[in-house]
Amino acid sequence: MSEKIWPNLIKHQTKRRVLYKFILIVGIFFAYFFWVAKKYGAGEGFQVAVLTWSFFVFCTPVADAGFLIDFPLRLVTNIRMIRAEIIVWVIAAVLNVYTFFFQPEVYEKTELLRLFKNILTHPIPFWSIIFISALGTFLSILFGDELLDKVTHQERVFHHQHRKKYYWLIMIFLILMSLALYRFLLIKTGLNI
Repeated sequence: MSEKIWPNLIKHQTKRRVLYKFILIVGIFFAYFFWVAKKYGAGEGFQVAVLTWSFFVFCTPVADAGFLIDFPLRLVTNIRMIRAEIIVWVIAAVLNVYTFFFQPEVYEKTELLRLFKNILTHPIPFWSIIFISALGTFLSILFGDELLDKVTHQERVFHHQHRKKYYWLIMIFLILMSLALYRFLLIKTGLNI
């Protein structure tokens, strides 16, 4: 399959969409890395960037963070992105377990990482964000695999059958994330309501 994908990345509309998304995500990741590396130095900047990446793996219901690994792996080895995403989640989990227990100060570097630590340290109710994000991520990865398997958007049967479920997951995620942000803001400002 990978030998069929390479020449068609630009030619087919579905594959071109995946390629453009990948280029955009890579650009955003490296811009963020350079910004934090300038602020904290290369070593700490790398830790902050990778931990922030793990936040997006765990706490967003789209596979954009994992897509940094999933897409090239699919092109090079033909491993389905759904399998690669499992590897991504394991890497992100190991990274967070190590950081949480051995370098917890990294979570204090940015507001986003402080929010992430707040989510991780309050399993009830905030791990529901991670659960819903996992559902959304793996569903979106199935859509991504389908994009690489099809030539036109009209051929995307799985997407057409399940997109409404995906939109509901996104809405529930947004509500839960709003509650997490609200709680984080209350803690940060010291307000007691």
